[in-house]
Amino acid sequence: MTITQLKYVLAVAEHQNFTKAAQKTFVTQPTLSMQIQKLEEELEIRIFDRTKKPIELTGVGKKIVEQAKNIVNESERMQDVVDQEKGFIGGTFKLGIIPTVMPTLLPLFLKTFSNRYPKVHLKIEELNTDEIIAKINDGYLDAAIAATPLRDEKIIERPLYYEPFVGYIPESHRLGSKQKLDVTDLDIDDILLLEDGHCFRDGIINLCKASKNNLGEKFQLESGSFETLVKLANEGLGMTLLPYLHTLDIDQSFTQNLKYFKDPSPAREVSLIYSKSELKMQIINALHSIISGVIRGAIAFQDVKIISPMKN
Repeated sequence: MTITQLKYVLAVAEHQNFTKAAQKTFVTQPTLSMQIQKLEEELEIRIFDRTKKPIELTGVGKKIVEQAKNIVNESERMQDVVDQEKGFIGGTFKLGIIPTVMPTLLPLFLKTFSNRYPKVHLKIEELNTDEIIAKINDGYLDAAIAATPLRDEKIIERPLYYEPFVGYIPESHRLGSKQKLDVTDLDIDDILLLEDGHCFRDGIINLCKASKNNLGEKFQLESGSFETLVKLANEGLGMTLLPYLHTLDIDQSFTQNLKYFKDPSPAREVSLIYSKSELKMQIINALHSIISGVIRGAIAFQDVKIISPMKN
């Protein structure tokens, strides 16, 4: 049994296809298949049911995969120990970022991080929160940036910043003349929301629950982007709430539609999250330091009230 064989098993378990797994592990499909077959013969069991399409794990195969994850993680920890001892910060690092954070945060830190740590190869993927949690727990992501708290006992959360919510309200809206917003002003029935699956949407729903306003049974207007929500609001179809960093890119002709909340301003907590196995901590610490530093000048708010992004 070798670490390489276990990595091949994990790749097939992830992609449910020998050809795709071979491509991801940079070997030929016959080589990968032969190594997995050797492992199965050594253990005298079948890890995969090859009669199924897509390929499925057998009952014992599921247990083998869980153990393989632990073994591969521990083998990588040995390299981490060596890297930390040498003070080396480099190698491939897989980072997930939620869609409502990616477009505003990434430009703020990526160039600075790459210049400071040129030996780190960041592989960045935009994923929703559920996908991030699954991929961290399965070992397919080294870390992620997401709205917290997540309340997952297997994941460590290190806050990066607290981002206030800002109202985008055209003058014709019922709240258009307000100078400062209060949470009790909000009515879910005229708030344009991101489509289901975005944690920022869930934060707004939780915010409206806290204000005891009627949630209604359905939302008629939903979108996958803040830009579309702003355009819909400009057409008189309602108001929306934006994360503070998104307001920095609003066209100057529409900045008068931005309405801030009275203190304490509702906000979301954005954190760097990673597995409790704490692999590649030297890179995680470097990321946390760089992001915390560059964001400090972008968000000057102090008095905020954190709104959980997760559904009740």
